Amino acid sequence: MKKRLVIDARWIRTGIGRYVMNLLEGLQPPNGFSVHALARKQDAGSLGPLCDGITVVDSPIYGWREQWSVPWAARGADLLHVPHYNVPVLFRGTLLVTIHDLVHLVSPAYSRTLAARMYARPLLAWAARRSCRIVTGSHYSKARIVELLHAPSEKVSVISYGVHPRFRVQDREESRQQVRAALSLDSPYLLFVGNLKPHKNLECLLEGFSRLRARGLDSHDLVLIGDDARWKPRLIETSKELGISEHVRFIAYVGDELLPHIYGAADLLIMPSLIEGFGLPVVEAMACGAPVVCSRASALPEVAGDAAHFFDPQDSADLAQAVERVLGDPARRETLRKRGLERARVFAWEDCARNHRKLYAEILDA
Repeated sequence: MKKRLVIDARWIRTGIGRYVMNLLEGLQPPNGFSVHALARKQDAGSLGPLCDGITVVDSPIYGWREQWSVPWAARGADLLHVPHYNVPVLFRGTLLVTIHDLVHLVSPAYSRTLAARMYARPLLAWAARRSCRIVTGSHYSKARIVELLHAPSEKVSVISYGVHPRFRVQDREESRQQVRAALSLDSPYLLFVGNLKPHKNLECLLEGFSRLRARGLDSHDLVLIGDDARWKPRLIETSKELGISEHVRFIAYVGDELLPHIYGAADLLIMPSLIEGFGLPVVEAMACGAPVVCSRASALPEVAGDAAHFFDPQDSADLAQAVERVLGDPARRETLRKRGLERARVFAWEDCARNHRKLYAEILDA
């Protein structure tokens, strides 16, 4: 009888969700083990064809209910893979955890909060101790996990994330038409994709965009794809205080079919993050032919390589200057575009899934 791998797939939105979905797609048979998923009821239908079995677990992420419902649903598993640090402490079987970043430990916006002290910090420490192996997406993140969670280096496997085939170069005019029809975006635009939490450094991005407009760059809007109920109102208020609100578009969510067109129609992707464990929008934008300007911080230089123009994330003036440099130099834009296409080819979900499969087999055969 095949051994049973269970993957907690209750989170199939945002970056972690993209990781889970592409992993399940890449683990299609044949495997030397069976793949089962824990899923929310609303997602069971879409996940069913990707797995040998589905168990519905409607407990919320980060809630206390998951601490007993996940171990119960995963009972009998030969290996449980939890794709985030919210590990079930009551699970007694073999556990593999993916830790994407340590933002809750290193960012002042979270590290001093009650939630970080009472939930994130203890669970991260427990995950590092309790799991048989830890997966992370970059060597930067591995170094921080070893340093801050005191995990043995040999216990941490770096498996880079990938770019789905849907993210590819398409006819730019067609992409503009798709974006115009779906979002009523007529002006050229600069783009950010990600959540709106403080470590994404969007206050700096708004300040940098304000500087650009003050210097005469009045042809572009700034489009932010992402949402966060707690932090979005402050960003909206900041854009008003800076006098740029009419030129900043907050778009909470777009589907996977439209997102490649949004990348492809953008004049630049700007990634201003202070902390990134990987930075998936960077390579997705590159794969769609969008030049990338991003911060010189955390894993971003490792992921972007020589295919992005970098700036100091603590300096909105440097951000503005970087954008001006790329927008004002067609040759530089084309160089970044070509390098980005080459760089994006390094990251494939097929490779990510294959490396996970090898790690699963190693653990299950031990």
